[in-house]
Amino acid sequence: MLHILWYIIIGFIAGFIAEKVGGFHTGHWYLTVILGIIGSIVGGLIARLFSKPADGAPFHPAGIILSIIGAIIVVFIGKAIGILS
Repeated sequence: MLHILWYIIIGFIAGFIAEKVGGFHTGHWYLTVILGIIGSIVGGLIARLFSKPADGAPFHPAGIILSIIGAIIVVFIGKAIGILS
């Protein structure tokens, strides 16, 4: 249960920072959390390129820095293809 709460907190922080850097505003806190969680997944995929995750782990733990970087990438790609305005 605490993992889910931690994902929401980190997702909100990463999404909030990505919104400010990317010049985008979702308008709702839950969309900010979703943006941050998607950014964390993207950050985990980036981390997987540089280091191998623990044995048996389906995802690489991205951490807050890569979560923010991943969320910023999601915002910029979304704005580039016209999904986000």
